Amino acid sequence: MKNIPLWQFAGFVITVFLGTLLHFLYGWTGENISVAHFSAVNESTWEHMKILFFPAFLLAIVQNKFFKENYENFWCVKGVGILTSTLLVPVLFYTYNGAFGSSPDWVNIAIFFVSAGVGVWLEARLFKKGNRPCKLAKAVLILLILMAVCFVIFTFAPPMLPLFLDPLTGGYGLG
Repeated sequence: MKNIPLWQFAGFVITVFLGTLLHFLYGWTGENISVAHFSAVNESTWEHMKILFFPAFLLAIVQNKFFKENYENFWCVKGVGILTSTLLVPVLFYTYNGAFGSSPDWVNIAIFFVSAGVGVWLEARLFKKGNRPCKLAKAVLILLILMAVCFVIFTFAPPMLPLFLDPLTGGYGLG
């Protein structure tokens, strides 16, 4: 497949577009509980990770149809990209806030875009290296599914940890 850069650029645009929609969707739907499963329900770092994860994972499921014949390592590459971008959100957020005390909205938005961009850039680099066999593809897919389940569960029953704290309301999850 020669169009990896195009696929990855489209993936970035789709991920940030859908992630941005998911940031507001819960509020736009009058706090519809079924939408809460995959959209942000508050301003916690966890919820921002969730709105990056779900579009990236959904995109990977769609891309798999087009990549699987040419890339046996598809799920390993996508797993690295999705995990990296999702985990980069709290790393960048807490690093910035640790250094400067707080972050304006434009920095939080930039963190979301940079995290998504790093994930798709990393995937493009790994796909470009070729199709190396991946013996962990099923394990990676299971891990991604477990992450999706955790995002849903911790939306409704979050641990009382700073990662899950809504800085605007002081609440957790839907609360």
